[in-house]
Amino acid sequence: MKPRLTVLLIALEIATPLALVAAYALWAGPRDDFFFPPLREVLSVFMADWLGERLSSDIWPSIRRILIGFTLSAALAVGLGILCGLSRRTRLAVTPLIEFFRALPPPALLPLTLLVLGVGDSAKILLIALVCVFPILLNTIAGISGIDPTLRETARVFGITRRDTLLHVIIPGAMPSIFAGLRTSMSLAVIMMVISEFVAASNGIGFGIWQAKRLFDIPAMWAGIILLGILGYGLNMTLLLVERRVLAWHRGARAAAH
Repeated sequence: MKPRLTVLLIALEIATPLALVAAYALWAGPRDDFFFPPLREVLSVFMADWLGERLSSDIWPSIRRILIGFTLSAALAVGLGILCGLSRRTRLAVTPLIEFFRALPPPALLPLTLLVLGVGDSAKILLIALVCVFPILLNTIAGISGIDPTLRETARVFGITRRDTLLHVIIPGAMPSIFAGLRTSMSLAVIMMVISEFVAASNGIGFGIWQAKRLFDIPAMWAGIILLGILGYGLNMTLLLVERRVLAWHRGARAAAH
């Protein structure tokens, strides 16, 4: 990509949210609307409240729940996805179960989960893991089963062991699809974290937003919503940077092919 085009794309990426912020500031500034407070008031609450003592009491617990649930689901889904992708019989055996449980909305399991595990972190982490597991699992299966059979046959002809073929041919070839599932699941993890903290929590970002709603503290509620957007964007960009580093070879191969 040409440097000038890269700079233009970065400028557009920065300018778009800034334009939206400026538009809201101009629209809400002269209004006396209880539900849409002036931007300066929201930012003041954001800086004083969320970036103060609540950084450790609310923000960190939410991030920890997301990371633990996401990591557990990724480990399970990638492992099972590799097994299903390599074995057609295994894939056929577990597909009905996958489709059944995938059809269940995880928020519907919230009452049962809270009854069994209580209102602690275990229930929230489990729900986050459940909502994350299927995008990763399905993308892993698609990536593994979609590997060109010629690559496997070539590895066999050259005497490469099954283990090395799996580690150096099949899994690297499936990584673009796996990362697509990881990024989708990360967004779902943030959503499920908020839902679980709305219902049963004594801390967390979702809990803070719900408390602000109950107290009709609209600026604090908007500040929490902005924080969620920043958190989701930050987690997604972090995962994207990891993806670019891990798949640097993939981009190089595509560039060489063109």
